[in-house]
Amino acid sequence: MLLEGLHIPLTTPFHSDGRLNPRKLAANVARYSKTPAAGFIVLGPSGEPTLLSDEETRDALSTAAESAAPEKVLIAGIARDSVHATLDFANFAATLDYDAILIGIPSVLTHVSLVREQSGLRLREVLTYFQTVADRSPLPIILYSDDGRVLPASNIIELASHPNILGLITGDVSVAIAEILTRTASVKREVTVTATFAAVTARMEKSAARNTAQLISASALTGKSAIAEPPVLPALRTRTKTVGFQILTHSAQSILDGLSVGAAGAAPPFAACAPQACFEVWAAWKDGDEPLAKEKQERLRGAAYLTEYALGAGGLKAAADLNGYFGGPPRLPHLPPTGGERADLELQMKELRN
Repeated sequence: MLLEGLHIPLTTPFHSDGRLNPRKLAANVARYSKTPAAGFIVLGPSGEPTLLSDEETRDALSTAAESAAPEKVLIAGIARDSVHATLDFANFAATLDYDAILIGIPSVLTHVSLVREQSGLRLREVLTYFQTVADRSPLPIILYSDDGRVLPASNIIELASHPNILGLITGDVSVAIAEILTRTASVKREVTVTATFAAVTARMEKSAARNTAQLISASALTGKSAIAEPPVLPALRTRTKTVGFQILTHSAQSILDGLSVGAAGAAPPFAACAPQACFEVWAAWKDGDEPLAKEKQERLRGAAYLTEYALGAGGLKAAADLNGYFGGPPRLPHLPPTGGERADLELQMKELRN
């Protein structure tokens, strides 16, 4: 699966009484499908996934899959503390034609000091979790390393050689991305892409197969074998592309920094509030226009800081509301921004309406 471009980590809409709001999730996904984003992350870390029950998780995954345009890459955030539960959701996501799953260090293994010091048993448990899920998952895996659950670069490099681990989402862009890409340069994989080198999703392939199966030959309609028939052209023309271990940067404040050291794209939570503004950074960089890319990057720093760090889930959803997406209330114990915080957010978002 190709991970190039902007991937939007979706927020999870709730009713005012705290119930999951699938209707608003469907409306958001339908609108995001009209943006130039390459794909969506459903129930990523910014989607309040740990606050959902298993039933709500299935409802959210199903709703997003039903509402997304078929050309959008779908990534399911389904990490659970046990390998068994994680694989259960991986299998469920596969039935919905998701393209990959996103998993990070399980919460029962997040003694950060032990992980960072690469302490014996606990680190082996972390690696065993990822390797076992990768061995058994029907979908390829994207690693998540951020927000206090940081995998050492050496362990990411080790995991990158697994054939079912295709990439990483990380907020550490200063050194880690360049180091990881340098030390995984030997990892090469063939991915299926369109004629214009965009990702080919599972739903695109299924749709193409269904359309081809529905074609009826002219001879079958007429019963005359003398009719010359042109060969049936495939509904979806594809080619292959060689990619390495693919990395997405997770902070809107450092999209350009990540791209400059080799990231394939970005998956910043702020993209749920201003997808066009985030995409424009990537597009300018892709076009080789560094001054424009820097300009686009600078204009979203203030709002990105507020939504991704200072104000938490409540601020992220409030910013989404400002741009016409349904953010709504966060689920307790998360809280919405105060009046003063909202005023500051509105000021920062003023030039980022899209």
